[in-house]
Amino acid sequence: MGDRRDGPDAGHLCVGLISGTSVDGVDAALVRITGGVAARGVELRRFVSVPYPDAVRDELLALYGDRPEHAIARLCSLAFVLGELFAEAALEVCRQAGVAPAALHAIGSHGQTVWHQPDPDPARPLSVRSTLQVAEPAVIAERTGATVVANFRVADVAAGGQGAPLVPYFDWVVLRDPGRTRAVQNIGGIGNVTYLPAGGGIDTVRAFDTGPGNMLVDGLTALLTGGTAAFDRDGRLAAAGTVDAALLDALLADPYLAQEPPKTTGRERYGRAYCADLLRDAGVTAGTLAPESDASERDRECARDLLATATRFTARSIADAYRRWCPALDEVFVGGGGARNPTLMAALAAELAPVPVAPVEALGVDSRAKEAMAFALLAHDALAGLPTNVPAATGARRAMPLGTVVPPGPRR
Repeated sequence: MGDRRDGPDAGHLCVGLISGTSVDGVDAALVRITGGVAARGVELRRFVSVPYPDAVRDELLALYGDRPEHAIARLCSLAFVLGELFAEAALEVCRQAGVAPAALHAIGSHGQTVWHQPDPDPARPLSVRSTLQVAEPAVIAERTGATVVANFRVADVAAGGQGAPLVPYFDWVVLRDPGRTRAVQNIGGIGNVTYLPAGGGIDTVRAFDTGPGNMLVDGLTALLTGGTAAFDRDGRLAAAGTVDAALLDALLADPYLAQEPPKTTGRERYGRAYCADLLRDAGVTAGTLAPESDASERDRECARDLLATATRFTARSIADAYRRWCPALDEVFVGGGGARNPTLMAALAAELAPVPVAPVEALGVDSRAKEAMAFALLAHDALAGLPTNVPAATGARRAMPLGTVVPPGPRR
């Protein structure tokens, strides 16, 4: 098993690994990287998404509501369990592509974010700006025999940044256009945008988290269906509801949305507790939409209205962010799981009209693989000593190479 291309212009094979805030599993992208930064080629060779076992996902989600001593024990083990799962995903994408792990130049592993604190929390002692991703890179290196680059966010935080977003480097390298100003929006658990002014250098890029992406709708769906559905498939439940204008206005009063970039957020803000509070404040009972529920049709209608409002909230928060901080847009391209929700995409298109909205596939990029591809590129360029953060996006004092390099284990 090996790669059929060779020669001085063959470039480097790299794997990128990531699991997002939805905590679904590990995305692995095998890419070939050629050329210099100004004319970089990033070709997707293979992409796989490996779901987490239910027990692993349950343990990760339990971290957020556990007593401290139990959370620490869980976290310690999960760092190594996830290392094994990330390694398996890297090996699987290589197997499917017919590439030997020994042919890899590097693996870039983002890991699984378990906590992201872009600003100190005054309620916690010794609280500082910090971020934590787990999936032990030493395990990945040992299992694959490849050089692993991990812990991408921490160097940026050390330099005064928020450690996120990091994908804007990929967006600028691969997706910028000389004549059109673009927004590249990811709608994963959290929504985040990269603003690419026409013909601009990397110093013109602006990027930030717009607010909740799928996380709020997913969390509400899980609560309302009694856990029988993890997300609103194709936005059907939301499409059957009506937006509550008063509730939408209340949601839009969230101070995070008005905060000026650089800014980032995550599950610690829009996770289970937020969803449970929203359910309570709306007067809707958990389990209302469960198959076995004996709830009245009126109660079911209220539950669907809540999902319709949460879906519109995601769309409106994105559009409002553009109006505030992304002027003169020519076009918007959307990736992430939210791009496969027709109800959400229709709401976003309505909010942004007449600016055209299209899936990021229109630019020749597989949106499922995009973030994993980004971490393959970050790893590749870290080994070349190139700066890969975007200070205008993260707030760091300077541009710098990101990532901790873990030497390879025994070659397979």
